[in-house]
Amino acid sequence: MKITVLGSHLCPDTLYAVNQLAAAGVDTKYLDILSCHADLRMYLHIRETSPLYESIRGTDRLGVPLFIREDGSMTLELKEILG
Repeated sequence: MKITVLGSHLCPDTLYAVNQLAAAGVDTKYLDILSCHADLRMYLHIRETSPLYESIRGTDRLGVPLFIREDGSMTLELKEILG
């Protein structure tokens, strides 16, 4: 299973997650939202429209890392990915 991770190289939670996924041998595609406008635009669209982000919209939380499974389902929980 391939997992897409949207996050930031400046976010310790993102770096931790990417390292944990690599250690577990998970096929990962990392998209750094602070170094690519297209990735940032995609992330902002998801954050503004997905029910996953309802509880953090309007707060100081950024909501990264975001994990997207091959089937398009999303989670903010690394433990759900690592199982």
